Amino acid sequence: MTNQIQLTAENIQQVLGQTSEDNIVALSFYSAQSHECQEQARILDGLAQQYQQHLIVATLDCDVQQALASQLAQQIGLQTLPTLVLLKGGAPVDMLPGAQSEQQIKEALQKHLPQPEDALLQQAKAALAADNLNDAFKYAKQAYEIDPQNARIKLVLTDICIQIHKLDDAKALLDTIALADQDAYYNNIKAKLEQAEQAQDSPEIRSLQQEIEQQGDNLELKVKLAVAFNEAGRKAESLEALFLVLQKDLNFADAKKLYLDIIASLPEGDALAAASRRKLYSILY
Repeated sequence: MTNQIQLTAENIQQVLGQTSEDNIVALSFYSAQSHECQEQARILDGLAQQYQQHLIVATLDCDVQQALASQLAQQIGLQTLPTLVLLKGGAPVDMLPGAQSEQQIKEALQKHLPQPEDALLQQAKAALAADNLNDAFKYAKQAYEIDPQNARIKLVLTDICIQIHKLDDAKALLDTIALADQDAYYNNIKAKLEQAEQAQDSPEIRSLQQEIEQQGDNLELKVKLAVAFNEAGRKAESLEALFLVLQKDLNFADAKKLYLDIIASLPEGDALAAASRRKLYSILY
């Protein structure tokens, strides 16, 4: 479907209804008798191609649609041709009277078009809803790197960090949320983090640690402790416990498989995953 439309009395309601928080309608008042209008139309044609996903260029030919043009001109106070009106969320957000350069129009659009970090945040949320935590973390991290002051991005990234058991990272992020941004979502995330932190030190873990202190060479107990660490989100300690087992016996039970499974569960590019692989290779080869 094209994002360049000739506006008429019959389709105006449908076209203007396509404005949203993510889409902009650029309403162009045009006359074929004006050289400046023709030049601006060429610019808008290029921008429509460049911003296909979020921009609709609606051209109103004032020579052909005189009644509609007159009605809209009165509503917006049109004084010259060409004039470009930007609409978002069903309302005008900017007006550019007179001939505009491509750079001037771009600057006006960029104030209102979704920014790259916004698109990444939406991708992170979609991945999170689909329980694809690896992609969710990747997109949210990219968004955070672009705009590290954005509270909403930080909260979504914190939520994901809790779910992938990066609790230290989650706490560090949550501590940077300003009081003005501590809304219901923040309180929900804070409660999740507190619950996850409490689960990290379970009675089972403490009991296994005590048994290992008494039976230091018991590899089976160490594997059980590694499993308990992993279930509590303490992945670094789980990998370390398994590595100690593998150093003693590379083929002990499912230790190697568990070690590799935990690495695979870590987000793409995670430093712990890279370091753990290198440690394993050091005893494999």
